[in-house]
Amino acid sequence: MSSFDALVAEADSAPTEGWDFSWFEGRATEERPSWRYAHAMGERLGHATASLDIQTGGGEVLASAPVLPPLAVATEGWPPNVAKATGLLHPRGAVVVASAEDAPLPFAAEAFDLVTSRHPVKANFDEIARVLRPGGTYFAQHVGPASVFEVVEYFLGPQPDSVRNGRHPDGERAEAEAAGLEIVDLRAERLRIEFYDIGAVVHFLRKVVWMVPDFSVERYGARLRELHERIEAEGPFVAHSTRHLFDARKRYGKRYRKR
Repeated sequence: MSSFDALVAEADSAPTEGWDFSWFEGRATEERPSWRYAHAMGERLGHATASLDIQTGGGEVLASAPVLPPLAVATEGWPPNVAKATGLLHPRGAVVVASAEDAPLPFAAEAFDLVTSRHPVKANFDEIARVLRPGGTYFAQHVGPASVFEVVEYFLGPQPDSVRNGRHPDGERAEAEAAGLEIVDLRAERLRIEFYDIGAVVHFLRKVVWMVPDFSVERYGARLRELHERIEAEGPFVAHSTRHLFDARKRYGKRYRKR
């Protein structure tokens, strides 16, 4: 097989469960936000009594915390990730609940003093506020607007402003405040990504499925081959991710909004 065929075949067969990105070592790099989310989340968990991690993926980020609260719960919607998170988190005493990303959180009101999430597909602030105790904290790292759009638009073409500006921190701030959350800190950064071979691009799009929703090697074979030749001739394909840090507190005396 040619270099292109071998790289694509390897990436197309690699497992995609969970949020372990070690497969990319030596094949892609991404700058990390300056606030070191996993470390900061671990510190918050060490002081919590009851925590909820939303859309936990394979549980890798939550499992990295040195200490978990006496009650630690995680939700996840994709069955392969539910199984992986269960195997990783149950030995730590954390409970994994299968729950669809767009479903109401399956917990009573005011059940948790800390809610966390790393890269939720969509933050449901009404539900987050509902399950938080007054004075409780939502601490999360979100994907920002036009994240990795160099890759998205390479395959899908120019996107409208309504799509490019989705997930904007200003819009999410307004949603959070309307749900009864007070913003303590909100920071955003734009970070450099480099893809060193076409296999890294394929694996990325298979793993982060919402970037190019109809992606498959068969459907985009011609564009993949063109990008492979470009990387071979010019060097890494450069893109940029956007991230923002949410630190919000539920106001005392604020009733959650019913749907």
